[in-house]
Amino acid sequence: MKTLTIAGNVGKDAVLRRTQQGDPVLGFPVAVDDGFGDAKRTLWFDCSVWGKRAEKLEPYVKKGGKVCVSGDLSTREHEGKTYLTIRVSEVTLQGGGQADPLAGRQQPRDDFGGGRGELPGDEIPFGPETRV
Repeated sequence: MKTLTIAGNVGKDAVLRRTQQGDPVLGFPVAVDDGFGDAKRTLWFDCSVWGKRAEKLEPYVKKGGKVCVSGDLSTREHEGKTYLTIRVSEVTLQGGGQADPLAGRQQPRDDFGGGRGELPGDEIPFGPETRV
């Protein structure tokens, strides 16, 4: 098994399809830049997410969005060309072109009653470290 993790841009809106048995499959391409300067090129990966996660993820994977995916790497050939494919096991949405899946949710609160990222008051001289 070859596991790969990539971070890149979604090339087009995700498409949800179903197998003959009715299993949902979400497919989307991810572009990753490789190299720099004159040697810079773009690698394309065809990503697929299976099962209920595919149905839940579909509205959020949009063209131009940034994602990080991990999964099993393989290749497929079609009309003499070789395509890199990833059967995705983990997906992280990184913002960009897609809707925010956490929009409208109340932000978690820390032990000091404030939102994340707020530093505790001076009355607690040795409070836990808070990173912003």
